[in-house]
Amino acid sequence: MRVSKRRSNIEIIAEMLRIGENGAGKTEIMYSANMSYTQIQKYLGYLMTHGFIDRIEVGNPVVTYQVTEKGLGLLRNIESIMAALDFEDISGL
Repeated sequence: MRVSKRRSNIEIIAEMLRIGENGAGKTEIMYSANMSYTQIQKYLGYLMTHGFIDRIEVGNPVVTYQVTEKGLGLLRNIESIMAALDFEDISGL
């Protein structure tokens, strides 16, 4: 039997930033990060407001979301912290 593990806000943000490194649409981010529509709206709003992701219009009505330099810095910091904590080993706590 597999026990479901809830992701933290930090893990969700890191995953969204990874997906958006090369630009991605809202639907791609939502499905790749296994998120609901409500979650994607909340997290994208937060990340855009804080300058971690930019909304780029590449057509009409095509929109893509691209991680900014600030967002890449945040992603690298999150990855460093998770590695330093050996995060995978404590996930069962």
